[in-house]
Amino acid sequence: MNFIKLRDSLKNFTIFSLHDILQVDQSFHRRRLNEWQSKGYIRKVIKGFYIFSDLVLNENVLFEVSNRIYKPSYISLESALSYYHLIPESVYSVTSVSTRRTYKFITSITEFSYRTVRPDLYFGYIVQAYDQKAFKIAQPEKAIVDYFYLNPHLKNENDFESLRLNSERFFEIIDEKILLNYVAKSLQKSLKERISRFIDHMSAKR
Repeated sequence: MNFIKLRDSLKNFTIFSLHDILQVDQSFHRRRLNEWQSKGYIRKVIKGFYIFSDLVLNENVLFEVSNRIYKPSYISLESALSYYHLIPESVYSVTSVSTRRTYKFITSITEFSYRTVRPDLYFGYIVQAYDQKAFKIAQPEKAIVDYFYLNPHLKNENDFESLRLNSERFFEIIDEKILLNYVAKSLQKSLKERISRFIDHMSAKR
């Protein structure tokens, strides 16, 4: 199979693997991937996963790639908080949670980091569509729960203030009942207490 045929066959793929190629051509030899990388036709993201070199990289694309290269996972933590405009700064790495071990990929397109949550806490995400494609991302309430769950040092007013969450935006998009319901599912008394104090902190800033 030549490159033009590959490009046409995988034109709807944001990121593709050797397995995807073999679904099109079972006789494909992986040495062609090295040739096409050398010619600048494709770029390796991590071992076994590639993108076309002219792919326009933006937040949506990077989120979809993040979902694909480490499964199961969904976008959360700083990336989700930034996506929902709850924190002021852009995030330079893509942050996700997974039931698999904590891991980080430093790639040619960006850094992808994954933090571990218990299997029973792998919920609270939506499938966000874009350009006839999609990625999984935490609901804003779950992004906050994930962040506090994975950062147990966040306990007092100074800690909460250091997060620099936009209080006006917080109360625009956060459903407190959903937030507290998600906290309850964690079965962690300390997490519930810390997030209750955090909500009081945000309320005082309104």
